[in-house]
Amino acid sequence: MTVAHEPWWRIDNADDVPSPALLIYPDRAEANIRRMVEMAGDAGRLTPHVKTHKLAPLVAMHLKHGIRRFKCATIAEAEMAAASGADDVLLAYQPVGPAVARLIALAQQYPKTRFSVIADDAGAIDAIARVADASGVTVPVLLDLDVGMHRTGIEPGPQAHALYRLLTAHRGVVPGGLHAYDGHLRDADPAVRIEKSNAAFAAVESLREALVADGFPVPRVVAGGSPTFPAHARRPGVEASPGTTVLWDAGYTTQIPDLEFLPSAVLLTRVVSKPGGTRVCVDLGHKAVASEGPHPRVQLLDPPLGEVTFVGHSEEHLVFETPRAFELAVGDVCYGVPWHVCPTVALHSEAFVVTDGRVTERWPIRARDRRLTV
Repeated sequence: MTVAHEPWWRIDNADDVPSPALLIYPDRAEANIRRMVEMAGDAGRLTPHVKTHKLAPLVAMHLKHGIRRFKCATIAEAEMAAASGADDVLLAYQPVGPAVARLIALAQQYPKTRFSVIADDAGAIDAIARVADASGVTVPVLLDLDVGMHRTGIEPGPQAHALYRLLTAHRGVVPGGLHAYDGHLRDADPAVRIEKSNAAFAAVESLREALVADGFPVPRVVAGGSPTFPAHARRPGVEASPGTTVLWDAGYTTQIPDLEFLPSAVLLTRVVSKPGGTRVCVDLGHKAVASEGPHPRVQLLDPPLGEVTFVGHSEEHLVFETPRAFELAVGDVCYGVPWHVCPTVALHSEAFVVTDGRVTERWPIRARDRRLTV
């Protein structure tokens, strides 16, 4: 897949863009969405995660290609998706505290959107049921299963079966199905990654079969993220839920090279100082690029600098060394693909949209906020 403007990331009106800035290339994002549908075989088998981009225009782009269901991590993301016209929104984060009432209020505000949640705890299910019933709302609850990541969820087995059965004992909630996220599976070898995903999913399938045999409805199974998307895309009766695939990043490009998605989010930064020798400082600090992992936190693209060694990172500054530092002057523009795009997007209040090599508009990233109206 190619685009007309080469190098694809470079923009002609960089002088009009303040730095640091997040650039979005919608033609590349749309190519990624087409690729997602192609891999799934049917847009109806996709429930992509919006946490990566948090952008209403990208939800609209998904809708254009027949994707009607979305997954989210916050109430704000859920509201953004519903306001953008999503038919179905899954809050893939067990709501606790005030989040329960906010979710119910959201369901009342957007009656045309079907809202559901995940849960792995009897007390949490009871709280959701009480608030929903008091408000005259019924919430489908998907049982969150731990298939090896050990972050959230309940292990598939007898206890999970009993907890799912509990969903039928409450007013205000109904059994919504099963949810399984295998984000720990990131093997570079696709055959190994798919084999591990299949092994982890076997317990999910066994639980589904047992629940159905005992007369419990299991209307849907939502599974996986971006690395295991190829495995879940092949499973009948399963909704695959990749997220990073729409924007992609340098991390997955490096770690998961078999997935042919295009980086479509780029950071524009400028040289703000040259302390001397081979050292360069740009305005791409912690506030502009995700810094939760070790370097590299960004893959610099342009100008081509050869081997780059990152030596410092603080709130406003990113410092690196390159033998070609002499080619850069203070004020020069550099471009880079973030290593981890999801938290990087959350650091920016707006995205600069690039069409035919020029920034043509700005998209507010409203769902980065913790609260919109609810």
